[in-house]
Amino acid sequence: MFEKILIANRAEIACRIARTCRRLGIRTVAVYSEPDRRARHVELADEAHLLGPAPALESYLNGKRILEIARRSGAEAIHPGYGFLAENPAFAEACAAAGLVFVGPPAEAIRAMGSKSAAKAIMERAGVPLVPGYHGEEQDPARLAEAAQAIGWPVLIKASAGGGGKGMRVVERPEAFADALAAARREASGAFGDDRMLVEKYLSRPRHIEIQVLGDRHGNLVHLFERDCSIQRRHQKIVEEAPAPGLTEDARNSIGEVAIGAARAVGYQNAGTVEFIVEGDRFYFLEMNTRLQVEHPVTEMITGQDLVEWQLKVAAGEPLPCRQADLAVHGHAIEVRIYAEDPARDFLPATGSLQHLRTPEPGPHVRIESGVREGDAVGIHYDPMLAKLIVWDQDRPRALNRLRSALAAYEVVGVTTNLDLLTAIAAYPAFADGKLDTGFVERHRAELLPPPTPAPDRILGIAALSELLRIGRQAELEAARSLDPHSPWHLASGWRLNDDNHHTLTLGEGAREVKVTAHYRPGHFLLELPGDAIRARGELSEGGRLRFDLDGEQGTASVVRTGAELTVFSAFGRHRVRVQDPLHAAMPEEIASGTLTAPMPGNIIAVLVEAGARVAAGAPLLILEAMKMEHTISAPIAGVVERVNFAVGDQVVEGAELLAINEPPQLVSADSEPGQS
Repeated sequence: MFEKILIANRAEIACRIARTCRRLGIRTVAVYSEPDRRARHVELADEAHLLGPAPALESYLNGKRILEIARRSGAEAIHPGYGFLAENPAFAEACAAAGLVFVGPPAEAIRAMGSKSAAKAIMERAGVPLVPGYHGEEQDPARLAEAAQAIGWPVLIKASAGGGGKGMRVVERPEAFADALAAARREASGAFGDDRMLVEKYLSRPRHIEIQVLGDRHGNLVHLFERDCSIQRRHQKIVEEAPAPGLTEDARNSIGEVAIGAARAVGYQNAGTVEFIVEGDRFYFLEMNTRLQVEHPVTEMITGQDLVEWQLKVAAGEPLPCRQADLAVHGHAIEVRIYAEDPARDFLPATGSLQHLRTPEPGPHVRIESGVREGDAVGIHYDPMLAKLIVWDQDRPRALNRLRSALAAYEVVGVTTNLDLLTAIAAYPAFADGKLDTGFVERHRAELLPPPTPAPDRILGIAALSELLRIGRQAELEAARSLDPHSPWHLASGWRLNDDNHHTLTLGEGAREVKVTAHYRPGHFLLELPGDAIRARGELSEGGRLRFDLDGEQGTASVVRTGAELTVFSAFGRHRVRVQDPLHAAMPEEIASGTLTAPMPGNIIAVLVEAGARVAAGAPLLILEAMKMEHTISAPIAGVVERVNFAVGDQVVEGAELLAINEPPQLVSADSEPGQS
């Protein structure tokens, strides 16, 4: 076994690899970019070395620099994690040339499976069933459009070298094909440096099921059963579970045997995943990921195996720790990916600072994989995944209950996340019934992402009670520091000269404002809320944990104050409420309706219009790339482009004015005379 390895990655996967290495007594070397100088994965390693600036090409994709650090630090092997250099055959070969062990498959296998077209050709020869499609080398747009027409609409355009949903577009009709192909090619070129495409029949309600395989240098291959990864957004997984709901034992054995055959066809070694599209009782090869997968923890939870340990043992030349007959499924595990993104804005990645972060208590039923801590900044340069939450129990219904409880205990303030969406999925009847397919989120979007509703009275009551208790504590502290601590002006009871003891708070929520009047009574407050008046009492801890009693209904809540905003986490959900401050300066006027601002920080990769151009409402104007994804900025109104403020290659901050559109003046008929109507 190795004595020291370098982990060529960041965030949660680097932390995850370091944890296994520590258990095995292997010293670890971390690498980091300038923004990651104080990142969690840096602190967990035995030593850490700077790679370079934030952009991945100058840091985590700088293979030459990584190899230099490995040699200088005395590392014997490099674990690439996933993403970045994990599926780069040239880097695997460079490791071998430098006398370092690449903890992954041989470069030949990576290269063979790295091209989706070549992979499908290999699988076809091996007798693995394929989705009908075009996987040829000819890449002329007209040839691809012709292939799509022959396959039949709808079709799926996919990057040949792709993964993670990048460079992928569903096309419903012929006239949309050219634009979709161009967008997919741009995205693929930026993400993988390769814009080759393949075209496949788009299956309407398929499941995404993958098989975890591992092979060693001695010819042994096993599979560790399947994972269902059907719950996706933007073709990227957000919920994974094992075993796959509703899959029979015969189907499990059949698809497992096919996966082993696929791995054997490319002489596979180390950890990999053979992915399938399943519709009804038929399954088709999708792709092979020649690396450890993001969702590998669910497999570990149902098998009791540490896949990173297996990877290291195989890389060190040892045989696989188990034979196929030794492996079995125990219980059920579900993983959800917690992203810094805004589902209500088409899942745009979000940035900010993690001002407050609380997670459920880890244990035998709950596992958290994360690379961030409270106070960390979430920027634009890397994937927006904050953490993976994994739960396990004896069966799926119990595991689902664990998931719901764990999600309710997760608290994030400072950056927008998808936690509400994940909570809605976990509570949705169709999910509980195991009715899964890749269109689940989009089909149930209205129910999973409902428009915001006003906070109920009990949330307003909790927010008001928390603020009143905070004001009371502050008054007590000021009184203690005062020259006259017994002055009635320092009383925290709301005492007023010749007046009822009361305090009025103005709580805001969107455009809504609510006045809550609190009357001070011995031992409690009487709160006048929009629906009714209630008696409220409680205790507020320093950390914002509130024990409350609202008209005899007792409970606990977390109330986090950031500036003038209160975020309330309770059994009634998560709500944000502003505490209006009359001394606060008025907000600036709304930006004109024809002005377009950047929804997030990013890079301009395409400008599709010029000043003076007439555009229709909804017309694409420019394309912004952020967190490895393209976002098309469209015209909010019909009009004339007045100005374009940025060019291709420019970096923009969130809120920057990208361009402006003026509504065209009303045209006057040439036959009209002044004054005529």
